[in-house]
Amino acid sequence: MGNNRYTAEFKAEAIKQITERGHGVVEVSKRLGISDKSLYLWLKQSRGKSNPAVQEDAVALKLEVTRLKAELKRATEERDILKKAAAYFARQSE
Repeated sequence: MGNNRYTAEFKAEAIKQITERGHGVVEVSKRLGISDKSLYLWLKQSRGKSNPAVQEDAVALKLEVTRLKAELKRATEERDILKKAAAYFARQSE
């Protein structure tokens, strides 16, 4: 096994067997004749190099969640103010 060099396609297929098909790392490493340490390393590297489009979507979603939380907080505060005003004017009309 030593200093074998594997193509990107080979590594991607090995990782796909784990992530998409649900096979275990040790099982895939034995089947492909590679060390499980190498496979774990490839898996870690692939998780770090996720698709840039996916990363942009995740950032956009985080920004949207932040915006929505701020909007919810503002709407809640407005509702509370309106409740207090309604209670005040209800007392005034009595």
